[in-house]
Amino acid sequence: MKVTSKIIAALSLALLANTATYAQSTIKLANLLEMSGSGATVGMNMNDGVKLAVKEINASGGVLGRKFEVTTYDTQTNPGIAKGLAQKVVDDNIFAVIGPIFSGSILVSMSETRRAEIPNFTGAASALVTQQGHQYVIRTNSTQVATMPKVVRYIKDTLKAKTVDMIWVNNDFGKGGRDEIIKSLQANGIKVGADISTDQGQVDFSSAVLKAKQSNGDVLFAYVHEEESARLLKALRNQGYNKPIMGETTVVNQKTIELAGPAANGVLGHVPLTADAPHPAMKAFSQKFFQEYKYRPDHNGIQGYMIPYIIKAVSEKIGKVDSKEFNKSLRGMRLYVKDHPGILLDMKYDSNGDADRSSYIVQIKNGKQEVTAVVPPAVPF
Repeated sequence: MKVTSKIIAALSLALLANTATYAQSTIKLANLLEMSGSGATVGMNMNDGVKLAVKEINASGGVLGRKFEVTTYDTQTNPGIAKGLAQKVVDDNIFAVIGPIFSGSILVSMSETRRAEIPNFTGAASALVTQQGHQYVIRTNSTQVATMPKVVRYIKDTLKAKTVDMIWVNNDFGKGGRDEIIKSLQANGIKVGADISTDQGQVDFSSAVLKAKQSNGDVLFAYVHEEESARLLKALRNQGYNKPIMGETTVVNQKTIELAGPAANGVLGHVPLTADAPHPAMKAFSQKFFQEYKYRPDHNGIQGYMIPYIIKAVSEKIGKVDSKEFNKSLRGMRLYVKDHPGILLDMKYDSNGDADRSSYIVQIKNGKQEVTAVVPPAVPF
C-alpha cells in the first residue's frame, strides 16, 4: 500500500511538472477581433497578419525557445461581446490580448485587460484609447492626435484650402477624428463648412453628398469606415462632386479601393502604414502576405504582422518572456528594422503606449495607393 501511494504521488508530481512545462513552453495570445459584422474586413486583415508572423516565428524557433499559441475570438463588431470575451480570456494565462480594432469596442473591453495587467494591443485610432491612463494598452495604429495635424498640414500647404467640409461617422472613432481635425483646422485658420454626421453601417449617402455639394468648401474631408467609404465615394462620383476628397486611412484603404472601383481614383489620404511604402522590408512582407492569402494587406494586416515581432524583439532585449516586464520595457524603447526586420518600420513607443514612426500621404491611382510624400516621425530617432 505504501509503495502504491508513493508511485501515485510520483506520477502526480510528474504530471504536474509536465503540465507546467507545457504551460511555460508557449506564449498564448488571444485575438479579440471583428471577424463578422461591419468590421469583418479589418478583423480578417489583422488576424491574417498575426497568423503569418506567428507561422514564421514558430518555424524559426520561437521566442527564447517558446512558440506562440494563438486563439481568435469574434467580437462580431459589438462592444458588449468584446467586453464579455475580454472577461473570458484574461484569466487563461494569456501573455497578451490583440484587439479589438474598433474604438467603441476597445474602450469598453480594455478595463478587463487593465484589471488583469495584461498587454493589450489595438489598432484603434481614437485618441481616447491612450488618454485614460491605461498602462497596459499598446497602440499599433497612430492616434488621431498625431494624424489629424498631418492631414490639415497637407490640406493647407498643398491643397491651399480655406474652407473644409466634413462627412464623418457618428461613433467613437468618427467623433474623435472630427474633434481633432476641427482643432487643427481652427489652429491653422481654416474654416469648417458643412459638418455632416452619418451612421455606422449607413448604406445611402445621397443626402450627405447633396449637403456637401451645396456647401462652399474647397475640400471634402471624409472620415467613415471602409465599406461606408466605398459607398460614399460612389455617391460623390454619381452626383458629380469635383472638389478634392481627402481623408485618413479608411478612405484610401485597400478594401475601400476594391469596393469603390474607379470611384476611388484621385482620393487623397494620410496613412500611418501602407503596403506600398518605399521600404524593402514592407515590400517583402506585402509579397509574402499576398502569396499566403491571395489578397493585398491593408494597414490592419500590417499591424497584425508587426505585433508578434514586437513581442519577440522586446522579449529578446529583456532576456525573458514576461507580460509585465515586457509592457514596462516597451514604453520609451526604440526598435530598428536593421535589428528586427519583422517590425517593418523603425519605431519608438512613448509612455502612453503610442508608437511614433514615419507615415505617408497617398493618392489612389488606377486602383492602387501611390505614395506622394513620406511624413517623418514627430521626434527623429
